[in-house]
Amino acid sequence: MSYTPVAADVAKLRNTTGAGMMDCKKALVEAEGDFEKAIDILRKKGQKVAANRADRDSSEGAVIARVNEDNTLGVVISLNCETDFVAKNEAFIELAYELAEQAITYANKEEFLASDFHGMTVADKLIEQTGVIGEKIEIGSFETIQGAFLGAYIHAGNKIAAITSLSAKVDGADEAAKSVSMQVAAMNPIALDENAVSQETIDKELEIERHKLIEEGKPANIIDNILKGKMQRFYKDNTLVHQDFIKDSSVSVADYVKSINADLKVTGFVRVALA
Repeated sequence: MSYTPVAADVAKLRNTTGAGMMDCKKALVEAEGDFEKAIDILRKKGQKVAANRADRDSSEGAVIARVNEDNTLGVVISLNCETDFVAKNEAFIELAYELAEQAITYANKEEFLASDFHGMTVADKLIEQTGVIGEKIEIGSFETIQGAFLGAYIHAGNKIAAITSLSAKVDGADEAAKSVSMQVAAMNPIALDENAVSQETIDKELEIERHKLIEEGKPANIIDNILKGKMQRFYKDNTLVHQDFIKDSSVSVADYVKSINADLKVTGFVRVALA
């Protein structure tokens, strides 16, 4: 007589693995009621599906930003999948949040993927979920940040998230860090300030602007002075502290932060967005 699993065992396996009810029932039947063997069966199914979908594009998903309780450590990760249908699934988003919460304490993606997640590694959990969902599931971006005070922002739809670091924990820092993170998400600055812009980016911008000025017939003896002004504009538009604040364009981001506390500064940021 073939083994017939009881509902409680099916529910327990589903809660442990996240697999569908029918998949859990079939795994228990195949394992003849052996719970650990049933888990292995579901994992192997995930490995097979993962291998078959390894070359698929996983450009959809959910981007989640999390900070620790004292607002000094933060991480932004993307849990990637193949379709927007899966990305909007409540269980998928819950998994993304849970993974992000765990990721806070790890220095890099490799350590995080090897960490324990409810009795299996994060990497194995992703393989398992690939089998459950039927799509390639993976951690895409993994960006960490530390600072005196961090604040996070996740844009509606979970496609963009950012964390900003401030120089101190002061009254109003919570709202300021969130507001500046919203700025980062919306305006996508290339660097914190002009000193943080790479020389390669500066050289490329100078080359483009110089070419434009020559094409316009500007005299060679004034081009360098014009370029200085062009670069100042470039820094204003593209570096975080110099950008116009999105909630009040009459002030820069740096000035907005100073309005919270005269000594307060933005010290860093991370941003992740799905294409």
